[in-house]
Amino acid sequence: MEESIAASRLCWGRNPWQLSGFMPNHRPCRIFGNQDSQALKSIVAEGEVRKSNYRPEIDGLRALAVIAVIVNHINKNAMPSGYLGVDIFFVMSGFVITSSLANHRSESLQDFFLGFYARRLKRLIPALALFTVITSLLICFFNPEPYNELGLAWKGMFGISNLSLYGSATDYFASSTELNPFTHTWSLGVEEQFYLVYPFLIWFSGFGRATVRGESNLLWVTGLLSVASLIGFLYLYQVNQPAAYFLMPPRFWEIGAGSLLFLGLRHPSQLLRWTESLPPLAVAACLVAILWLPLELAVIGTLAVVIATAVLIACLRKGTLMYAVLTNDKITYIGLISYSLYLWHWGILSISRWTIGIRWWSIPVQVALMLALGILSYRYVETPLRRAEWSAMRWKTIGFAISASAGTAGLVIGLQRLPISLYTGEQLELAARGVESLLQKFTLSGTGRAWQGRPCVLTENSEAGKIITSAGCTLGDPGKAKRRVLVLGNSFSAAFVQAFSKLVKRDGYAITITSSWGASPVKGMDNFSAYKEVNTYYWEQVAPSLMKDLRRGDLVFLINDLSDLTPAADTGRAQRRRQQFKRGLEELSQELSSKGVHLAVLHGLPFAREANCKPVNAIPQWFRPPGNHCPIPNKEVSLVRRSKLDMILREQERTRKITVVDLFDIFCSRKECTYLGRDGEVLYRDEHSHPSVEAARLSANAIRKALMVQ
Repeated sequence: MEESIAASRLCWGRNPWQLSGFMPNHRPCRIFGNQDSQALKSIVAEGEVRKSNYRPEIDGLRALAVIAVIVNHINKNAMPSGYLGVDIFFVMSGFVITSSLANHRSESLQDFFLGFYARRLKRLIPALALFTVITSLLICFFNPEPYNELGLAWKGMFGISNLSLYGSATDYFASSTELNPFTHTWSLGVEEQFYLVYPFLIWFSGFGRATVRGESNLLWVTGLLSVASLIGFLYLYQVNQPAAYFLMPPRFWEIGAGSLLFLGLRHPSQLLRWTESLPPLAVAACLVAILWLPLELAVIGTLAVVIATAVLIACLRKGTLMYAVLTNDKITYIGLISYSLYLWHWGILSISRWTIGIRWWSIPVQVALMLALGILSYRYVETPLRRAEWSAMRWKTIGFAISASAGTAGLVIGLQRLPISLYTGEQLELAARGVESLLQKFTLSGTGRAWQGRPCVLTENSEAGKIITSAGCTLGDPGKAKRRVLVLGNSFSAAFVQAFSKLVKRDGYAITITSSWGASPVKGMDNFSAYKEVNTYYWEQVAPSLMKDLRRGDLVFLINDLSDLTPAADTGRAQRRRQQFKRGLEELSQELSSKGVHLAVLHGLPFAREANCKPVNAIPQWFRPPGNHCPIPNKEVSLVRRSKLDMILREQERTRKITVVDLFDIFCSRKECTYLGRDGEVLYRDEHSHPSVEAARLSANAIRKALMVQ
C-alpha cells in the first residue's frame, strides 16, 4: 500500500463538476486551513504539482483505510474485512497517480519517465529502507531462524515481495504470514509493478503528451485492461486464491478503477450528476459496513469496497457532514502519515507476536508505538527526503534511490549470512523442525528399513505423474509381515512416520506411508487449493495402485488435518464438505470391505493452526511474560466444534467397517489446549500444526492399540 503522493490533488471549483484540472477555464481552488496549507507546501516543494489543487478529504479516506487495516491486523474478529483497507488504497492510488501524471505533461519521453520514477522512488525508498533495516535487526533478536523473514525483507526493497509470497503461498513450506514482519510489503510490490506498466499507457496513449485523443485513448485502454483484470481476479479466486491476492495483474482493475474515476470526473455525464445527488455520509456508512463482512464474502467485499470508494470520492463535496469529518485536521494528519504508519504497524504487531503477544493490556502500548514511529518516520525521514533535491539530474536521483535499495538489501542479506546468531532467547530442542522436515528420511533402527521421505510424497502440481511405490516407502518387510498398513493422507500422514515403530518392531507389521500436500481427506471432495491437480492424481492413480496390493486382513489408515471440516464459523461450505467426506468414507469403506481390508481414520486434532505460532514461541523466554503464548481453542470448545465430524465418524464406526483413531487427549491433556504436552513436550514442529516427532512417539501406543484390534 503506497499512497502515490503525500497530499492529494484536486479540489472543488465553483460547482461539484468544475474540479480543478477536470474542466477547462476552472476557477482557482481555495486552500482549507493551515493544516492544508502546510500539506500543499510539502507537495509544491516536492515538485509534484503546479497548481493549488489539494483535496484534504482524500487524506481523510487514507486515514479510514489505514485504521481499518490496523484494526483488522490487531484482531480479525473486531473487523473481519478490515484488510480491504488496502483495496481502498489501491483505488485512491490510481486516482491520485493519474492526477499527478496529468499535471506532468512533457514533450520528451525521457523527461516524462525520469521525472515520474524520480518522484516515486523519493517517496518510497527512504521510509521503507529505515523500516527494513531496523525491523530486520530486531527480528534477529527474537527469531532463532529468521531466514524467511530476512529474505522477504530484501525482496521488499525491490518491489517483489508479493511474488515471493505468491510462490510460498502455493508451496506448503510457507512461513506464517503474521509472524513475518515484512508480509505487508506485498501491496507495495503490487503498486510498484503497476508503476512499471501505467506510465507507458499514459505516454503512448497520448495523455502524457496532451494529444487530442490522448485522454480518450487512455480511458479505453485502461478500461479494457481493468475489465480483463477483473475477470482474471474472479476466475483466479476460485482456482488459485494466492494468485488473485498477491499478483499485480488480478489487482490492476482496482488501481485502474481509480484512474478511470479521475478520467471520468473530467467530463460531466449523467452518471456523475447522479453521484452528485448521493449523500456522502450514507455512502461512507456503506463503505464502513463492508469492512465488517465475513471472510466468506471476500469476493463480494472486494467488489463492493472498490465501488463504494470510487462513489464516495465522486460524491464528496464541501458543505456536507462527511466532508467536514474527513477534512478534520487530526483525521487528515493520519492520512498524511499513513504510508509510514502502514509500514510500522505490521512490524510492531509481528514482533509482538514473537515476544509479549497481542493482548488487551498490550494493545494501547502497541498502538501508541505505531503512531510514534509513524510520526517520526514521516517527519524526519519521509518528508524531508521527499522534499530534498537529491540531484539536479533526475537520472542520478534514480541511481541514488536504487543504490539505497541495493545497500539496504545488502545489509539484510549480510544479517542472513552472519556466522553467529543474534538470537537472545533459549533455543528449542526438537527432533525435527519446520514443514521441510516432513520430507526427511527416517531409518527404523534395528530393522535395516527406512522411509525415504521425498520419493513417497507429492509436493506440488508438477509432480502429478510421479510414480510412488511401496519400495522405499515402507517400514518393515511386506513379504514377511503379519499385516500391512497403507497410510494415505495429506502432509499430516508424513508427520506420523515415527508413530509406527512399535507396530513394525514388536508386532511384525509393514507400514507403507504416502502423502500428498493439500490432498482432500477422501476421494470426491471439492479441492480448491493450490494442489488441486496433484490431489486428483493422488486419489485416482497413486492410492488405487497401492491399495490393489493389499491382502485380506490388511488396513488403510487415513491421516489428515480435518480442521477445515469444523471451522469456527460453520459455513455452508463446511457443511457441504462434511457431506462429501461422509460419502467418500462410505464408498471407500465399502470398496475395502468387499476385499476384506479394514479402514481406519484419524479423528480431528486440536485446532493448533489457529494459534498461528511457531514452536519456539511456546517455550518460556526472557522477553515473553509467563503464560500460554500459543493459545488454541480450549478442550471444551474444540470438542464442541468437532462434534458434527464426530457424529459422522462414529456413525461409520458402528458399521464396523472403519476404526476411529482419536488422539485428542494426547494433544490436549488438560482443559487448556497448548503447544505443549503433559510433560512439557512440544507437540508441533511448525506453525501449520504438523505434529512433531515427539508427538508422534507419544501417539504410538494409542495408534498401535487401535490398529491391532482389527
